[in-house]
Amino acid sequence: MVEGFLRTQNNFLPIRYNYSHIKRMTRGFKEKLGEGGYGSVYKGKLRSGRDVAVKMLSKPKDGGQDFMNEVATIGRIHHVNVVGLVGYCVERTKRALVYDFMPNGSLDKYITNLEGSPMLSWQRKYDIILGVARGIEYLHRGCHVRILHFDIKPHNILLDENFIPKISDFGLAKLYPTDNSIVTLTAARGTIGYVAPELISRSIGAISYKADVYSFGMLLMEMLDLKRNVAANEENSSQYFPYWIYDKFNKGKEVVVDEEANDDEKEMARKMSLVALWCIQTNPVQRPSMSKVVEMLEGEVEVLQVPPQPLQYQPVAPLFHQLMENSMTFSSDSIALLENSTNNTVELDVL
Repeated sequence: MVEGFLRTQNNFLPIRYNYSHIKRMTRGFKEKLGEGGYGSVYKGKLRSGRDVAVKMLSKPKDGGQDFMNEVATIGRIHHVNVVGLVGYCVERTKRALVYDFMPNGSLDKYITNLEGSPMLSWQRKYDIILGVARGIEYLHRGCHVRILHFDIKPHNILLDENFIPKISDFGLAKLYPTDNSIVTLTAARGTIGYVAPELISRSIGAISYKADVYSFGMLLMEMLDLKRNVAANEENSSQYFPYWIYDKFNKGKEVVVDEEANDDEKEMARKMSLVALWCIQTNPVQRPSMSKVVEMLEGEVEVLQVPPQPLQYQPVAPLFHQLMENSMTFSSDSIALLENSTNNTVELDVL
């Protein structure tokens, strides 16, 4: 299956390496950078001296679909805010992906708020968020194919030596021609806490590029530290966290995310808070496109309006809000379980 796919895609694929090359560039997998359900990532070096990150995939459970998604998607993308795929390896049961090395790692380690975690300045936070928004906008509108990522989260945002963000991990991406108006999605997956509510209950709305917009909004809330820190200090912290933010905006109060922030930084925080609230609207129709998100982030905060308070969708709200605090992946099986339904085929709207 994988070999057949690769033979038909030679017009855009990056370099194909033998497994012996992979072992050589990683010095026998000497330096591990990270590990997850997908497998392990090791630091490597090409003959040119260029550093790379080598992701060794675990035994595929889906016939290699995630691997093919990754190669097909990143193999045709060239954008400053999308990680570069240098090459890949397919040899017997071995599967590897070779990426540009990102020395500053993933965004999650900068926003987990653990003791000793590195801190980001407000300007850097804003620059990272704007870069991520531009990267998603490119995926949605800038390629000769349309790409939905379906797993935007801090772990999948990598930072280069200058803290320029790069969107990574396209294993769950959906790629389709620009002239298609509807695509069938049979295995909706993502990470609870960032996944759009329509992926949990399709009665909320059609699944479309707006799912990535929602995930971006949740990432933005995480960047602002509104999800954990501020809500925990509020009397009404037990309620779903965006609602108390609306109360503050409607009463003309500032959302104070940093007591020591200067006026410019408070303006950045307000702008990003408003953009986040627009992105996490329950109804996908009310969410802006990523082009609009970039426009809002680059514009003046004075022209931004407070979005309508999203409705708390009753059939899934209690479970959905409970799961929001967790980071767990789910598949079409768990969607069916949440809906008490065995039909996991949904239609995908396009831009």
